[in-house]
Amino acid sequence: MTAPDADGRLALDLDRAHVFHSWSAQGALSPLVVAGASGCEVHLADGRTLLDFSSQLVNTNIGHQHPRVTAAIAEQAGRLATIAPQHAVLPRGRAAEAVLRHAPAGFSKVFFTNGGADANENALRMARVVTGRDKVLSTYRSYHGNTGAAVVATGDWRRIPNEYARGHVHAFGPYAYRSEFWSTSVEQEGERALHHLERVIVSEGAASIAAILLETVPGTAGVLVPPPGYLAGVRALADRYGILLVLDEVMAGFGRTGTWFALDQHDVVPDLITFAKGVNSGYVPAGGVLISDAVAAHFEDRVFPGGLTYSGHPLAMAAVVATIEAMEDEKIVENAARIGTDVLAPGLAALADAHPSVGEVRGTGVFWALELVTDPETREPVGAAAMGALKAELLGLGLLPFVQDNRIHVVPPCTVTDAEVATALAAYDRALTTLDASL
Repeated sequence: MTAPDADGRLALDLDRAHVFHSWSAQGALSPLVVAGASGCEVHLADGRTLLDFSSQLVNTNIGHQHPRVTAAIAEQAGRLATIAPQHAVLPRGRAAEAVLRHAPAGFSKVFFTNGGADANENALRMARVVTGRDKVLSTYRSYHGNTGAAVVATGDWRRIPNEYARGHVHAFGPYAYRSEFWSTSVEQEGERALHHLERVIVSEGAASIAAILLETVPGTAGVLVPPPGYLAGVRALADRYGILLVLDEVMAGFGRTGTWFALDQHDVVPDLITFAKGVNSGYVPAGGVLISDAVAAHFEDRVFPGGLTYSGHPLAMAAVVATIEAMEDEKIVENAARIGTDVLAPGLAALADAHPSVGEVRGTGVFWALELVTDPETREPVGAAAMGALKAELLGLGLLPFVQDNRIHVVPPCTVTDAEVATALAAYDRALTTLDASL
C-alpha cells in the first residue's frame, strides 16, 4: 500500500481530528481516503483504484460522476442554486413528473424530502393523519432510517438505543433460510409469515394501526426477496383492516432490482411509496414520498402538518431529472436486469457450489447477498473477526465490498459491465477460498 498524497494526508488528519462518524466508536476508525471516482471505480488518495461493489451505501445506481448528472447540477447552480419549497420552480415540477413516469397507476403527487429517513417519517405522518390511528407495524429485519419514527420503525439493533417515538410494533417477515415459522419451502414461508402478520394485527388491535411499513425487498437486513404472493397478501390484510400500506423503496428502487421499482415484480400497489438513494444516486441529497391519489385527496382541504426547508431543492431536483433521463435513454435499468439474470445469478451460484462457506445466494438485478456460514448443515453464521478479515482481503484484491453481519452484499452500480462483474467474482472466489481454509 502506498502512502496518500499531501491532500490525502490532510484529509485524513482533518477527518480524525474533527469529523464524527455515524454508527461507530470513533477511536478505532481508519477510513479510506477517497480522492475521486468514476463509473464503477473509486480512486484513493494513495493511488489505488477500487472496483465499487458497494455502490457506497447502495445508492450510486447510475455510477460515479455520470457526466449528464454533474452537468445538470452545475447548470442549475448557475441558474438558481436554492429556493424555498413554497415557490413553484421548473426543476421541482420536472423531477416530480420524471419520478411519476415510473410509478404505478393511481399516483400523481410527490412530496420531496432530503433523504430516505425523512421520506419514511413523512409517509408515516400522512398515514396517521389520514387514518386517525397511531400505531405503525413494521418488521424486525428492516432498516428505515435514522430519524425519530423511522429508526423506531427499524427492526435491527439500531432501534434499541433510540426508542423515543411512540406507537411502533414489530412482526417477523419471511426469511426462508432462517425461518421463524419452521417452514420447509419458500411458499410455506410466505403463507406462515402472512398468518403471523395477521395474528399480530389482531392482537395489537387492528383499529389502532395506521400503517404497515415494509421494505419491498429488505436490503440491509439481507436482501430478502419476498416469496411470491407475500406482498399481495399483505395488501389484502391492509385492505381488510383499513390499514395503509407503505412500501419503502429507498434502497430497492430506481433500477436496483432490475425494474424501476421493486414492487413492479410483485402483484401489489401500496398507498404510499418512499424513495431516495438511486433517484439521483446521492449526487445531491434527495428523497420523497409518492402519494396515491386517494391519500392525496385527503389533504385537498386539510393542512398537511409537515415540511422541510430543503424539500425539492433545485440542485437535487436537477440531479433527479438528469438521472432518470439518463437511465431511460441509456437503458440502465435494463442493464441491471440483464446483469442480474445472465451474469450475477450464474456467477454467484457457481461460488456457492465451490465454497462450503456460502450458505445461500439470493437476490435480483444488481441486489444480491451471499450469506456465509461456518457449517452448511448447522448454518451457524460466520463471526465478526472472520468477516473483518474477508473484507480486508477483498480490499487488498482491489474490490470495495459491502459487508454486513455474516453477509457479502453484491450491489454494484446498475451501469456495471460483464467484465467488471467477472473481476469481482474472481475476487470473491479468492477471498472465499481463504475463508473456507480458515473455517
